[in-house]
Amino acid sequence: MMVQSQDVTVVANTIRGLSIDAIQRANSGHPGMPMGMAEVATVLWTEFLRWTPQAPDWAGRDRFVLSGGHGSMLLYSVLHLAGYPVDIDDLKQFRQLHSKTPGHPEFGETVGVETTTGPLGQGFANAVGMAIAAEMAAAQFENPLLRSRVFVTVGDGDLMEGISAEAAALAGHLQLDNLICLFDDNQITIEGRTELATSEDIAARFQAAGWEVQSIDGHDPDAIRAALTKATGGSGKPQLICCRTTIGKGSPNKADTHGVHGAPLGTDEVTATKAALGLPADEFFVDDRARAIFQQAADRNEQERLRWVGEQQGWEAQNPDAAKAWQAFCDRTVPADLLAQLVTAVGDEPAATRALSGKVIQKLAELMPGLVSGSADLDPSTKTRIKSSGSFSAADRTGRTLHFGVREHAMGAVMNGISLFGGFVPAGSTFLVFADYMRTPIRLASLMKIPGVFVYTHDSLMVGEDGPTHQPVEHLATLRAIPGLHVFRPADGPEVAAAWTWAASRRDGPVALALTRQGLPALPHADGWDPADVLRGGYVLQDQPNATATIVATGAEVGLAVAAAEQLTAGGTPTRVVSMPCLELFLGQDDGYQKAVLGDAAIFAVEMGRPEWWCQLTGRLDRCIGHSGFGASAPYKVLAEHFGFTPENVAARVRAAL
Repeated sequence: MMVQSQDVTVVANTIRGLSIDAIQRANSGHPGMPMGMAEVATVLWTEFLRWTPQAPDWAGRDRFVLSGGHGSMLLYSVLHLAGYPVDIDDLKQFRQLHSKTPGHPEFGETVGVETTTGPLGQGFANAVGMAIAAEMAAAQFENPLLRSRVFVTVGDGDLMEGISAEAAALAGHLQLDNLICLFDDNQITIEGRTELATSEDIAARFQAAGWEVQSIDGHDPDAIRAALTKATGGSGKPQLICCRTTIGKGSPNKADTHGVHGAPLGTDEVTATKAALGLPADEFFVDDRARAIFQQAADRNEQERLRWVGEQQGWEAQNPDAAKAWQAFCDRTVPADLLAQLVTAVGDEPAATRALSGKVIQKLAELMPGLVSGSADLDPSTKTRIKSSGSFSAADRTGRTLHFGVREHAMGAVMNGISLFGGFVPAGSTFLVFADYMRTPIRLASLMKIPGVFVYTHDSLMVGEDGPTHQPVEHLATLRAIPGLHVFRPADGPEVAAAWTWAASRRDGPVALALTRQGLPALPHADGWDPADVLRGGYVLQDQPNATATIVATGAEVGLAVAAAEQLTAGGTPTRVVSMPCLELFLGQDDGYQKAVLGDAAIFAVEMGRPEWWCQLTGRLDRCIGHSGFGASAPYKVLAEHFGFTPENVAARVRAAL
């Protein structure tokens, strides 16, 4: 259905009016982008996008991502007109506590919001992940009905962020022609005109990355329609439509200025703008024609959904085994005995935990079709390739191994997009020291409470000869500081199996795994020990009657703690050892369990990193045996001696503190 140009104007001006009213009432917000992109949003949502409020999570829907999340009132206004559960009262509560209309769109808070956006560039990279997931799902189940399209709007700020170049290059290489990006090319940022900071030719950049590019007048409905028609035609390339727009269009005194970017128009300018647009002075006015146009689009899309459901049911009837697998995929089902199977798969041989993790991944991939795994060009080191599957590529969409290239930041955000698409549990890997390159997507995964596995190897000073640039020190502490992230640092095969069991099963947030480069001994577990204890975050590895000290350790340092405890006990200081692979899970256990594990003796913590985090268990910094400086370049055994991570030194530190 083509909407007449005059009706596009009616809808666009309604969006502008709702946006400026909500922002003015909140006395906070960004009116410029919603006012400038109103025509683009109108044509997209009423003529091209597949959506329906009757089933917002319909698997066949298109995904819409507002990467410039500061322009959230554009999305909230559209969701209101489209019949989603965002009413006028919700618009009036823009940016207020517990409202459905927070300052930036938040996944899980507002129906119709596909991802949390705000940090610029993240939504764009999420959209790349969604497009990958749609291609992968359709190929894996041999069902083209699952191949959704992904539309994303970006602004100058999104494209200045380096993550956009990383993600765009990956999308172009993979030839994701189900990805359509609409660039709000208004040449304004917060400080002023974009020429202050950039003279880049965006179109040329994207063309060089393998995209097809169009440039249009973003206020001309016919041009917008023609561009979207071409972009959705299936050219074999991702699509960029550069929409030349006027930021704050309609504002007599602030349009095309940075003053309209991130501040309310002001009472007088709201009045003047409404008069210029032909809107009544009433707050939150909605033109009946705007409602009617969106209702027609909603009716048409609901019919499209019903047609899709019928075809999907037909596919399921013809492919009962695939249909069963599809449902398990959607539910992210894992076997009830997953831990036992993974413990068996990993075996009991001593090895680096990165190698043990690689063994677990192979078994998990067999048990969980939704697991996809990859690395930032480091699989020979991180061991995350799924060997039973090929690589996901432009030529083969069935592959479950992703090659992100040396693009850690994009990897994290693309993983989030894959997770948000549904069904998949993505894993991506690099060295722990490079976790900082992807901190924002890790944080957003936690904020959105979505599953995902961030696999980090080379987890300590024991990286060795590569030296301090590659030796993490503060990284475990900074990861643990992210609310909702569960950080596992396993110490042997069963702990690796348990860590992956948790990572594959968790549905309310991501998991980070910190794994060793160097080989580790098998731990001296007591007979009858239950690996499920690892899922409680910490457990007693070695007990001692009448103990005067308890050493808590993680990862490689658990073996060190065992050796130190043996010396202490032999010297008249009975010492217990607690393995603490996941502090977050342990602190979530009941007081009785925590007391039973920690015991009554003085508590010491050993970990090759910043020690302060462990004071919450030990109560004293001198009982936290860690490292606060940078590392050095030398063989790892030399470094262990140099920095004092030997059984003799740990035992001496315990005696001194006691």
